[in-house]
Amino acid sequence: MWILPLVGYLGVVVGFSFLTLAIASGLYYLSELVEEHTVLARRLLTRLIYGIILIQILLFVFDRFPLTLSLLSIGSHLVYASNLRRFPIVKLSDPLFIASCALVGLNHWLWFRHFSKPLPSSRTGSNWRQPYQVNVEDMPTFTEVASYFGLCVWLVPFALFVSLSAGENVLPSMGSEYATGEHVQTTGFTSSGVSSDGKMKNKGMAKALVDGVRGWVRENGELMGFWRGDRSKRF
Repeated sequence: MWILPLVGYLGVVVGFSFLTLAIASGLYYLSELVEEHTVLARRLLTRLIYGIILIQILLFVFDRFPLTLSLLSIGSHLVYASNLRRFPIVKLSDPLFIASCALVGLNHWLWFRHFSKPLPSSRTGSNWRQPYQVNVEDMPTFTEVASYFGLCVWLVPFALFVSLSAGENVLPSMGSEYATGEHVQTTGFTSSGVSSDGKMKNKGMAKALVDGVRGWVRENGELMGFWRGDRSKRF
C-alpha cells in the first residue's frame, strides 16, 4: 500500500493542526473571561488551591503517599497562592513567580519518577513506592495517574498561566507601579485601570502568547509568499 499511509500521515497533520487551534482558541476565550471577571476568578483559584491541598492531605493519610513529596506539593500550592496577592497582575521577574515556574517542573519530575519507578526489592531499601509494596494489585492505573497529574500537578499552574497578566503588558495607570516598575501616570486613564478610549490596561499571558504566535505566523507567511498582507497597514 502506498496511498493509504500517505492519507494516514496527512490525517495526523490535519488533526494536530485542529487540536492546536482548538487549544489556542480555548486559552484566548478563558483569558477573555478572566479579564471580565477578575474577582470571581481569584475566588475560584483560591478555593481550587486549598481544595487540592486537602486532596494531598487525604492521599497521604488514607493512601499512604510519601510524606516528602506530599509536603512538597502542599508547599508548592502555597507558593502558587502567593501569586494571587496582586491578582491578576504579575511581574515576570518576581521571585515568587520564578519559584512557581521552577516548582511546576520539579513536581512533575518527582511525581513522574514516583509513579514510574518499579517496585523496590527488599535489598535496595528504597521507599519511593512504599504505598504499593504489599500488593501489586494496588498499583495505580494509567487513568488514576493521569487524573492525579491533571488535577494535583498541572491544574493550578495552568489556571494561573491563563489568569495572570504579564507586567510588560500593563499600561501606566493607578496601581500598576508594581508590574511596570514606573511612576504613576494618570493622564488619560481612570482609576479602574481602563483607558479613556475604553481599552483594558492589561492582557492575560495566555492571550498575549496566542497573539504573539498568530502575529509571527502572519508575518512569516507574508514573507514566504503564502498570503498577502494588508498594504494599508504598511503606510
